[in-house]
Amino acid sequence: MALSPQWLDELRARTTLSSLIMRTTKLQKAGHEWKACCPFHDEKSPSFTVSDQKGFYHCFGCGAHGDAIRWMTDQRGLEFMDAVKELAAEAGMEVPAADPRAAQRAEERAGLHDVMQAAQEWFEARLKSDEGTGARDYLKSRGFDAHTVTRFGFGYAPPERQALKAALERFGEPMLIEGGLRISVDDKDPYDRFRARLMLPIQDARGRVIAFGGRILEVDTKAPKYLNSPDTPLFDKGRTLYNLHRAGPASRQTGRVVVVEGYMDVIALAAAGIEDAVAPLGTALTESQIELLWRLVERPILCFDGDAAGQRAAMRAATRALPMLRPAHSLAIVTLPAGLDPDDLLKKHGRKALDDLLANPASLLETLWTYERDLQPLDSPEDKAGLKARLLAHVDTVQDTDIRALYKRELLEKFSTFAFPPRPHRAHRPAGQWKRGVPFKPVNPTITPDASNRLRRTSEGGARDELLSAVITALARFPDQVMRHAEALGRFAAHDPRAAPAIDMLIEAAETLEHGDKSPISVPAGTIAPPDNTRFAFLSQGIDPTAAREDLAEAISLLVERPALEAALAAATARFETDPEGAFAEQQRLLKRKLEFESRLGQMAGKRAARAAAHDSDIPSGPASADGKETD
Repeated sequence: MALSPQWLDELRARTTLSSLIMRTTKLQKAGHEWKACCPFHDEKSPSFTVSDQKGFYHCFGCGAHGDAIRWMTDQRGLEFMDAVKELAAEAGMEVPAADPRAAQRAEERAGLHDVMQAAQEWFEARLKSDEGTGARDYLKSRGFDAHTVTRFGFGYAPPERQALKAALERFGEPMLIEGGLRISVDDKDPYDRFRARLMLPIQDARGRVIAFGGRILEVDTKAPKYLNSPDTPLFDKGRTLYNLHRAGPASRQTGRVVVVEGYMDVIALAAAGIEDAVAPLGTALTESQIELLWRLVERPILCFDGDAAGQRAAMRAATRALPMLRPAHSLAIVTLPAGLDPDDLLKKHGRKALDDLLANPASLLETLWTYERDLQPLDSPEDKAGLKARLLAHVDTVQDTDIRALYKRELLEKFSTFAFPPRPHRAHRPAGQWKRGVPFKPVNPTITPDASNRLRRTSEGGARDELLSAVITALARFPDQVMRHAEALGRFAAHDPRAAPAIDMLIEAAETLEHGDKSPISVPAGTIAPPDNTRFAFLSQGIDPTAAREDLAEAISLLVERPALEAALAAATARFETDPEGAFAEQQRLLKRKLEFESRLGQMAGKRAARAAAHDSDIPSGPASADGKETD
């Protein structure tokens, strides 16, 4: 069984060394690396370091040194092939089967590196020749100096279809095709893939040429503007980041890595002195590329173009990253000014403008919120409900339970603030809106006897009023939620005038609270008809206040929806004489919505029962004595 150097390099690249070692050795974060007391000898102070970026561990005390495979053989005591097989299984790689021709194929793949290097030297020579005049003029127009041109290995592919074959004839046609330099089509002679293009080498993490990218120079052509090598034994575009071999060392100095859309953006940043930039290769950022970035830094910065396509690319990367999120690992996103790419920004506003943006990127959560909020107009309750559904759909993809819970809480808070903004202070509110009687301005947030009687009459009644009683009780307990839901409560009062006094009294009392004060509103005994606490989770005394506020928001939405739904049903029924078919269809649709409404109301009772059961399971079955033991 022959394992090629390329296959072993891929296995090491897919294995996060710190995660592997952490299974048996306690590691502590130390800058971009990890440290621990050496597992190979006894010591009191840590001298053992692990570097995911460099891919090896090292002990400054005993000299132990190695990669992931060496760790498995030296620390775990496995045979080499057993170590390789275990790591390959975890990395999702298939170990090459025993094959007498495997060594020959490995040698051929190693030979491809020679082919690609020879092609790179030939492209560079063509750029310096008379053939490359147009390409050199283009580089000058982009502002790339001779140092940048040489450093990044710019070259030129002439327009002839057989020029590269003639130059590299010593390698043979099959290797040129396998390396992606030539295209073989049925019933036609093979021809050069790259023609009349400005050429750039694509290198692996060790700096070896593994592929090429070419930019078209002719403006009047239907050919694609950029063309990359196809996937080959050396090149997998979904697992490769352009400029990684240069950006990796630079990122260890800066503590960051910047991801831009294309290799020309990378070179523009490097020419301006920003060395820690990489780019995907013609595809959206993949999961494998995100893992490569996380080996450099915990929070890579995406810096895509300011147009709609750039923002969609950022969102695609964000949605790919969500299921992968783990503690301390995320993405940051910089939004460039509309219509500008990094190169344009540097030329128009200078490096400081870009540095300022990179120093203040948005978080992944903030990017999700802003993108979904601005995706379409939010003119109706249905539109806002759609926004909430999209946000929760993103949250559901997060695999880490702690991160998922935190994302849900923060996004729902942003949604609540946006959908139910605080009502303006009463001094700035139009007179008569939801008002009944004389303005009420008590020194302390309490309900007056007169208001108490009206509030009691409002909250007494049947099933409809039971939900209202529960909401009023909860709002009195959490007065900081009154102004947050004032708009929704006002819509409800418009449909149900009997509720207007109660809502008005609560708003008046809440407005007297100082900013940030969460003291309950004092409601005299007997004012509110007591609701059935077993039906509403947010009335439970032991419930977490944050959870109670979330459940209360759901109850208020139900309260507002019910009278509107009943009014629509009444209107549909009244249309039967003039439009029986249309009225029947509308009635059936509304009845379905009503069933869904009742189901949601029933789910609130289910929440209450579930939380009560969870609470009861934490209570000891018998009374406890002073020493904490249960007694009979």
